[in-house]
This record gives sequence, structure tokens and C-alpha cells, in this order.
Amino acid sequence: MTTMSTPVSSDRPFLNRRLAAFGTTIFAEMSALAARTGSINLGQGFPDTDGPAQIAEAASRAVLTGLGNQYPPGPGVPELRTAIAAHQQRFYGLGHDPDTEVLVTAGATEAIAAALLALLEPGDEVIALEPYYDSYAACIAMAGAVRVPATLRPHAGAFALDLDELRAAVTPRTRLLLVNTPHNPTGTVLTPAELAAIAELAVERDLLVVTDEVYEHLVFEGAHTPLASLPGMRERTVTISSAGKTFSFTGWKVGWVTAPPELITAVRSAKQFLTYVSSGPFQYAIAEALALPDSYYDTFRADLAAKRDILADGLAAAGFEVFRPQGTYFITTDITPLGEKDGLAFCRALPERCGVVAIPNQVFYDDKAAGSTQVRWAFCKREDVLREAAERLRRL
Repeated sequence: MTTMSTPVSSDRPFLNRRLAAFGTTIFAEMSALAARTGSINLGQGFPDTDGPAQIAEAASRAVLTGLGNQYPPGPGVPELRTAIAAHQQRFYGLGHDPDTEVLVTAGATEAIAAALLALLEPGDEVIALEPYYDSYAACIAMAGAVRVPATLRPHAGAFALDLDELRAAVTPRTRLLLVNTPHNPTGTVLTPAELAAIAELAVERDLLVVTDEVYEHLVFEGAHTPLASLPGMRERTVTISSAGKTFSFTGWKVGWVTAPPELITAVRSAKQFLTYVSSGPFQYAIAEALALPDSYYDTFRADLAAKRDILADGLAAAGFEVFRPQGTYFITTDITPLGEKDGLAFCRALPERCGVVAIPNQVFYDDKAAGSTQVRWAFCKREDVLREAAERLRRL
């Protein structure tokens, strides 16, 4: 018979103090709330339908024929690295050597972690666009670096970057700019002028840039421009993307980094001690997915644009102030017109009130007041689900 032992008593907490502020992610909390209440989950950003059947079949074929069932090469299988390089050339005219300038990762989340752990040292400052995807803050903390927000603020129905505020945030300790466009959670797509100003600042102050471009194929107005394509940026930019959002296979966790050889070598040095390798058979399938014709990308974008409009119109009809996104598959709203002031309390109560789950944006801010009345909704769901959610929200 065994007895339960009491954990070692210590004045020091078990969790590394750099991570003490993070706890369980808001996505896990709200998804559990959705499951418990039977609510429509418009919180966590995953589709409720799978991607192209031919790509799923490619993954099945890889498994059954023994492609990737054992450890794949550390940088990723050659077929996928070649396909990623071809994708960058096809869409943006960016040339990359698949052997020295492409690295496959366990989704974009690992790519972000590996890049920040590799490139930062304790005390370095990182300027990140706020509101920010929550893993940014945790990875900066794990690296022992200091997060400095540059806040996107509501303006004329969208969110805009204050370039003067961005420039003022740079100090002699600034090592890196962390940029996300198309931007989660606001749906903002940085303009050519904003991107040019970021590039000019990075070159002038000799800063590294890590750019998260996972929603690159979900731009509804205008076009996506990679920062690495701007003058002076190719040699200082780590570009990150992934297959999950573009092909609706988020569980496969296939992401990648493109950068000059010196930066790839640095990021790979950290990445090899995180997952080492992952997603072997899926890498072969995503290599096929990246070569899909333009019609796939156009249809995918048009489908999401229609879903955006269904949910945006429903949210407006329910009384929210709606910031119709230029990209991603998220809509940010303001709850003030409903007489509400606390987005976190609003989201926790929403399932019981009308059977819908959303995410409070304030968890993505250092300045909690700046996002206290903002709520994010995911529209990467079936049209009938979005219409039902809109109908339920009218109860508010």
C-alpha cells in the first residue's frame, strides 16, 4: 500500500517566477466553459470543418507508405522546405535557399518561442504590438527579456499603430521588434506606410525583427506585404508562418521560419531542444498543400470574407460596436454600447446569458484599461453556426 506524500515545503514557488503571471491560457478557460455549458464556441480560433480532402489523403498516404513515421530531418523534410521556398517566391518574390534559409517547426507557436529564446538575452527589450497573442508575452518572459508594448488604438472603425509612440519606445536596450500582421486579435492589416516606417526604424536603430504572418492568406482588403520584402529588412527579419490557418488543419502543427542563414542557425539552435522534430507525415502533406492553385487561396479567402460579414452584421444588430477586420478570422467588438464595462466579466457570463463564448481582449494587453471593453469573436465556423450565434446574441 502506498501513501500520498506531501510536496516538499519551500518558501519558493514551484513555478518559475518568470511564468508565474501566466497560468492557464484564456483559450483553455473559455473553451472549457463552452463545453460545460453547451455554448457555441466563438472564442478559440479553430475551424469546425477540415481542410481540403486531397491534403488529408496526402497525410494518410504518407503514414501508410512510411513517409515521416520516424524522426524527420531536424530542419524539416526537404520536400516541405522546398515548397516553403517556392511559396515565398510565388506570392512575394522572395528567394530563399531551402537548405539554409528555411526551418520547419511545431506550428508558429514553437517558431515564435525558438526565435525569441534564440535571439534574446536577459535584460533585452522587445517592442511588441499590443494587444498581442498571449504566447508572445510568455516567450519573452522565458527568455528573461522585457516586453515593451506599442499599442494599436481604435480609430475610424479600425485599429491604428501610432508610429510616434513606436519610435519613442525604442531605447539603447531594444533588441527586437515583434510584429504581427495581419494582426490577431484586432484584424488589422498594417498599411504599406506603417510597414515602411517600421522598416526604416529597424534599419536606423539596427534592430532585429520577428514577424508573425500566419494569417497571410486571409486579407480581405488590400494585400499582405512581408516585412522581409522591404529595403534593408531581408537580412534582419525572421519571418514566421504556418499551415494551420491557411489549410484548416490546426491540429497538425506545421509551421516554419524563413530568414538568412545566420538567423536560421540561431533559431534552429533553440528549436532543436524544444521539440527536436515533429509532424513527420504531415510535413509531406503540407508540401502538397502549398502548391495548391491560386483558385484554392481565392476561394478560401472569399469564404472567410462572407463568414466575417455574417458575424459582423449579427454583432452590430445585437448592439455591439463592431471593428470589421481587414484580415485574420477574428472580429473585435466594444461592449460599451450594451452598458457593459468589463470584458472579462462579460465573457464569463455570456454562456449563461445566451449560449455563446468569446474572448476578452484585455488579457492581450499590458494596459488592461486600453482593452477592458473589447471582446474578440472567431468567425472560422460554419455559416449555420454563425447565424445561430448571431440569433442568440440578439437576446442581449
